[in-house]
Amino acid sequence: MKRGLVIVESPAKGRTIGRILGSDYRVIASMGHIRDLPKSKLGVDVEHDFQPTYSIPRSKSKTVSEIRAAATKAESIFLATDPDREGEAISWHLIAAAHLDDDGRTLRRVVFHEITPDAVRKAFKNSREIDMRLVDAQQARRVLDRLVGYKLSPLLWKKVQRGLSAGRVQSVAVRIVVDREREIEKFVADEYWILQVKVGRMSGNEAFWAKVVGSHDRGKLVIPSESVAVDTLSQLAKAVYTVADVKVKDVPRRPSPPFITSTLQQEASRKYRFTSSRTMALAQQLYEGIALGKGDATGLITYMRTDSPRIATAAVSEIRSFIVDTYGPEYVPAKPYSYASKGKFAQEAHEAIRPTSVARTPTSLKGSLDANQLKLYTLIWQRSVASQMSAQVNEVTTISVEARVEVDRYFLLEAIESKIKFPGYSALYVESADETPEEHQNSGLPGLSKGEGLVYRDASSEQKFTQPPPRYTEASLVRALEQKGIGRPSTYAPTLSLIQQREYVAKEGGRFHPTKLGVVVNDLLVEHFPKVVDIGFTAHLEGELDDVARGERDWVSVVRDFYEPFASELNGAEQRIERVDVTESTEQVCPNCGRPMVIRSGRFGRFIACSGYPECKTTQKVVKPTGAQCPQCGSDVVVKRSKKAKTFYGCSAYPGCQFATNLRPVQKTCLQCGKMMVAYAKTKGKCVGCGAIASLEEDGTADDKDAR
Repeated sequence: MKRGLVIVESPAKGRTIGRILGSDYRVIASMGHIRDLPKSKLGVDVEHDFQPTYSIPRSKSKTVSEIRAAATKAESIFLATDPDREGEAISWHLIAAAHLDDDGRTLRRVVFHEITPDAVRKAFKNSREIDMRLVDAQQARRVLDRLVGYKLSPLLWKKVQRGLSAGRVQSVAVRIVVDREREIEKFVADEYWILQVKVGRMSGNEAFWAKVVGSHDRGKLVIPSESVAVDTLSQLAKAVYTVADVKVKDVPRRPSPPFITSTLQQEASRKYRFTSSRTMALAQQLYEGIALGKGDATGLITYMRTDSPRIATAAVSEIRSFIVDTYGPEYVPAKPYSYASKGKFAQEAHEAIRPTSVARTPTSLKGSLDANQLKLYTLIWQRSVASQMSAQVNEVTTISVEARVEVDRYFLLEAIESKIKFPGYSALYVESADETPEEHQNSGLPGLSKGEGLVYRDASSEQKFTQPPPRYTEASLVRALEQKGIGRPSTYAPTLSLIQQREYVAKEGGRFHPTKLGVVVNDLLVEHFPKVVDIGFTAHLEGELDDVARGERDWVSVVRDFYEPFASELNGAEQRIERVDVTESTEQVCPNCGRPMVIRSGRFGRFIACSGYPECKTTQKVVKPTGAQCPQCGSDVVVKRSKKAKTFYGCSAYPGCQFATNLRPVQKTCLQCGKMMVAYAKTKGKCVGCGAIASLEEDGTADDKDAR
């Protein structure tokens, strides 16, 4: 009897599925895409409905032959690639490349969102045909990206420098970073002062601080200068204080929804400093399956590329039962919480990212997962369980105080205390934030009554300045792309990686800065190809691709509507656009000819070169000091890049001294032995000499993105 053939993308996924299906099936991996547009030419016939010409890369020819040979020995073929447009397109390409539809074999598509025995077997019972709507949506995206990339990139090579690239999503991401930098540059800080008064009861020692928030005639009070602050404090010192109002209310706070792709990347970035690419690589491992103890490999989470926060009814029931058993019935709301995507084009048929079984607690998996896998799984598990727990209830007490300086003149003061009355979901999980808001909180406010008199005890003032909008972190940039409708779950991580690889942006202290190269390329595109980098237009185009996926638009018309005005902008661009100089000056002089050295960008990144090129071809590496000293020889430790473009830190005296580390040096030396310390955890450093651990909080949180 012939066995069924199952084709997946990766060997890890194949091993997990193979163990579930048993010996009646042979599982083989395609190793990702099997067919694509050619690298050496455009591969799109713009004169004939943008028909793409696909080719099989030489590196995949052996895989295709193996799949074709396996297909001849199978009675039925099941295409089990990922449950999204990309996976649908891979299945379609597999059929064409390996001639899977020859000889009358049964050919079916199976889709599952978690790799568990029940989900896989159910998918095989409910197999279907290829969904050409999803294939067409993926084709349209691929063709659009090829047209933009292959038409604009050569222009950038001629007008800026070789090795550059432009793209629909990446160029908009760079624009968002550049626009924010210009907001910061234009920002003018305004001075303001915060005034607080310490007041107490007429008798006894009970006292509390109240913030000055308003006045009788101006509503909200803004103190713009020190002189106004001093004058206001002098009036407050002589004022008569009375409790104007006391309000005590319970404020419920519901849990956050379970993770979707973007929120998982954001939270992993905030909590663990994981890059988006690192987060998705770990999530892929958890999804495809990991051997637990001596047992078979098991898929631990549902599919990690999703924009829907919905959780299946059966999973909700399992989670609620777990909460009752673990925390008690009061920790489960009367009705399950339901979550819907805020995005207009979310794929609600998908599920949120959740554990495939809530019974697999993070504690139970400690011996099966490595440290980073366990961190991410814990995050997903906690968020999923917390999403179905009761609301946290805070008891918020607000005391309003009137400080009367004259019969008809008074200031308003306010003291607020918030304390947890019932922890609810926060007993398990609390979401972190990109920016910590300025809060005015008290603890232990006395029990006061409206109309009660108070006495002045003390006062304080603090000068403040309004702050510019913050530069983007990985987390906040992903959120901005999602909110603006730019890209989709599968594009966030590669987009952020690409704009850094191209050196359009650089990350310093965990935040993105545009490079000079990024600014130059962005400004060129904004001036001459405004639609390509227009945020609203790009978001609208994403919506049209979603229309194609739903069968509401023809993919060719979507591409044509974009390409015709784009081609018009391209016409004559080479003559219209002047060459831009992106070299950066330095204080160095060429050791061979004495001319100034400049910083250029090339195929392998930035480097220092003689300004006399091509007459003088002297070059040097760009050395970026870390401020730390080598623990072996005392020379400066500098940032370096490996041949695979990985960042590491090494001694500037190399090859004489070969000290190197993957952990980022921090601006602190060990108090015990005086040697260099490296980022070890979110707020801790570790000595490379004696191994001592120390807090970094006085120096700011370390950016340990390169910790391995």
